[in-house]
Amino acid sequence: MHRITEFFVGLLFGLGLLLSGMTDPAKVLGFLDLFGTWDPSLAFVMGGAIAVGFFAFALARKRTTNLLGGALHLPKAIQIDKRLVLGGLTFGAGWGLAGFCPGPGIVSMASGEVKAAVFVAAMVGGMVIFEIAERSVFRQRVGA
Repeated sequence: MHRITEFFVGLLFGLGLLLSGMTDPAKVLGFLDLFGTWDPSLAFVMGGAIAVGFFAFALARKRTTNLLGGALHLPKAIQIDKRLVLGGLTFGAGWGLAGFCPGPGIVSMASGEVKAAVFVAAMVGGMVIFEIAERSVFRQRVGA
């Protein structure tokens, strides 16, 4: 049941990205072009997502299980550290260069967009490099 629910939630998210136009890199880059022909529509999409997330997390904090009865795991980290800032800057730079972030990139790749496929391949490559580097640092810390 969980996989079916995950599939439909992902499908709903992808449809939302398509309907809002966030799978179009030109729209995203237009939002980032503050001194040119700025397109504020992404701000409205983000505002809607923040509002939904705000109320969803407020409700989730009062629960111990998710809606399907499974364990509820909420993020516990609250501090802003160097890793978070560097990760955010890297994410933002990739988003600004490509016009995609992970969700819209995957949706666009599934619709046959070659640029999105290159973006997703680079994203997965970055994740693999991070995991290798993280394991190496962990081994150095524990002396393995």
